[in-house]
Amino acid sequence: MQEELQALEKTHTWDLGDPPSDKTLVGCKWVYKIKTLSDGSIERYKARLVVKGFTQEYGIDYEETFALVARITSVRTLLAIAVNRKWRLTQMNVKNAFLNGELEEEVMRPPPGYTCQENKVCRLRKALYGLKQAPRAWFSKFHKTIIKLNFSSSAHDSALFTRKTNNGTVVLLLYVDDMIITGDDSVGIEELKQFLCQHFETKDLGLLSYFLGIEVLTSSDDLFLSQAKYASDLISRAGLTDCKIEQTPLEPNVLFTPQDGTLLNDATIYRQLVGSLIYLIATRPDISYAIHLVSQFMSAPRTTHYDVVLQIIRYIKSTLFYGLHYSATSPLILRAYSDANWAGDPSDRRSTTGFCIFLGDSLISWRSKKQTLTARSSTEAEYRALADTTSEILWLRWLLADLETFQPSPTDLYCDNRSVIQIAHNDVFHERTKHIEIDCHFIRQHLLRGELHLISIGTLDQPADLFTKPHFPGRFRTLLSKLKLFTAPPN
Repeated sequence: MQEELQALEKTHTWDLGDPPSDKTLVGCKWVYKIKTLSDGSIERYKARLVVKGFTQEYGIDYEETFALVARITSVRTLLAIAVNRKWRLTQMNVKNAFLNGELEEEVMRPPPGYTCQENKVCRLRKALYGLKQAPRAWFSKFHKTIIKLNFSSSAHDSALFTRKTNNGTVVLLLYVDDMIITGDDSVGIEELKQFLCQHFETKDLGLLSYFLGIEVLTSSDDLFLSQAKYASDLISRAGLTDCKIEQTPLEPNVLFTPQDGTLLNDATIYRQLVGSLIYLIATRPDISYAIHLVSQFMSAPRTTHYDVVLQIIRYIKSTLFYGLHYSATSPLILRAYSDANWAGDPSDRRSTTGFCIFLGDSLISWRSKKQTLTARSSTEAEYRALADTTSEILWLRWLLADLETFQPSPTDLYCDNRSVIQIAHNDVFHERTKHIEIDCHFIRQHLLRGELHLISIGTLDQPADLFTKPHFPGRFRTLLSKLKLFTAPPN
């Protein structure tokens, strides 16, 4: 607590003054946390002063709150490129990042344990954790600072900053206060680190090894991403450390409705576990479909749904060290697979979209999501899935261009429905396709521009099938191998 107060005073976070008559005082509290390393050992004890932002009123105490963070897909894409080009991956952290955000409108009660004159209040000059506008103020401050070093923000992920000179490229990816720094300009990287140290209180964490709960194992020829520590903590929190294991996250041919079972007396644990499982998808595409299913019942979960969550966690226990393998030898060529399960939801008969996108042999993007409208045919369901996949491909092509990984040839998009491929190539609206919204037909535009190349693929060879339905253990393991999902190598 004393270190935190010293940091607040060093950055001139507040001025002491008399209470204003026209402002509501915002309270604050201390939050304590034990920070651990990837092996579970204690790194340090941390105390953070947090403002009770839930007492703020929109339009009076704050306006805009949205703050950008890097997409997890951008993180995976950058790592795949870095390992392929043999770029050195380093990591930095900004201490008390939100204290750098400039602020003038808030008045706070003095924190517990802080000695000051009686009847004085703190007029905030810097943002604090808990304030509604704190994340936006911090990102704005960081953005204004780094562009002074001639870095430019990507138009397709504003938390990605690049600088290209005759000496090479430097890339910085920001996720709140954590940064990945890489590139082929070693002098530029050191210049960037020194620049950041001059403007913020930073900590150089050395080579990238543990980022946002993701363990990164690197070698000369490959890179491995895993969330074993995060998954282990999740299993302990669910109380399943001594339970039996499962071969798959879901039983084959399983169907669920909002009326199954009885309502849980307390849905808190269900929501906490599902929320944690959603973040585990960052390196575990094998549970995407199962998590997409149980997350639909967050508002009113039932006993049957909770049993499925426990089965997913038991499966995770049997595959604790699974993760993504990124090879340094595969060419950085984008390819995608699109699939759909027509009318798979028994309650509203909506279909499920599934796709996965590779950069070379590295899986960088995937999705399992229920479609917003009910499809009248399997062709329509597949076409909608193809449209979603096309959108993701276009965004990735633009992002790769920002990272100087241009895609000169059309991106191969594999689909196991020949009717969809024919409709996408045919510029005539047939009677059977006129009910499909216009926005789906933008696929054809990008085919004509030469950005896509539709290729037919057999259903048994379709890796995106994993994201649309549950499977038997044999088929499930086959699909996992296609996604390059393996057990972590020994340290």
